[in-house]
Amino acid sequence: MHAHVVLFDGFDPLDVIAPYEVLHAAGMVSGGAVSVELVSAEGARTVPSSIEGLTLTAMGQLDPFRADLVLVPGSAPSADELEAALKCSDAQSTVATGALRDQARSTLPPLLARAVQRPNVTVAAVCGGSLLLALADLIPGRRATTHNLGMDLLSASGVRTVPNARVVDDGDLVTSAGVTSGLDLALHLVERELGPRIAHSVEILLAYERRGVVWSSRGRAPRGFTDIRAAAR
Repeated sequence: MHAHVVLFDGFDPLDVIAPYEVLHAAGMVSGGAVSVELVSAEGARTVPSSIEGLTLTAMGQLDPFRADLVLVPGSAPSADELEAALKCSDAQSTVATGALRDQARSTLPPLLARAVQRPNVTVAAVCGGSLLLALADLIPGRRATTHNLGMDLLSASGVRTVPNARVVDDGDLVTSAGVTSGLDLALHLVERELGPRIAHSVEILLAYERRGVVWSSRGRAPRGFTDIRAAAR
């Protein structure tokens, strides 16, 4: 499995580094069954994060035809954006950072659209990465989650949100909640693609145990529980 982890101006560093290290470790313990690469829409370049002075280097261009997994991070809000989101009753107007809104109008969404549309490619998103996909109108009708401050915006964008889940597995779309959930998302993908023994070995190597609920679209749907059915609409 070859993974492209997307960088864009204003990305959240932990959204990138946490899953990147899990995937890199999975490659180590599996004898090279997983490889991972930092990419951007523009190609190789130094990319500034949402934290001043912290940058990462994209080694190539996002190419859905070379990747089995495309992972989209979110963007950490500035102090002003966070304060506005916490104070404003209309979270839809404030929760998506300026970086996410800028990227939804950039050259990135057409590349992400190819990944979404291409068979056998899984698109994953950590935290506000789901909002970027939603703002670009790439996942209407899909089941997904994001940071709790973004759930209203995600729902207003036509996405079927799943509350109380840390990771939501909707087949070729896998999303996770707040920023540290990137660890859980990546470990879930490793277990899904390579099996529990590899995933457990990575957990031991990183001294991290997965937590929270993983919701999956696979399996039988519940019957007779209106509140559960409504929660997964």
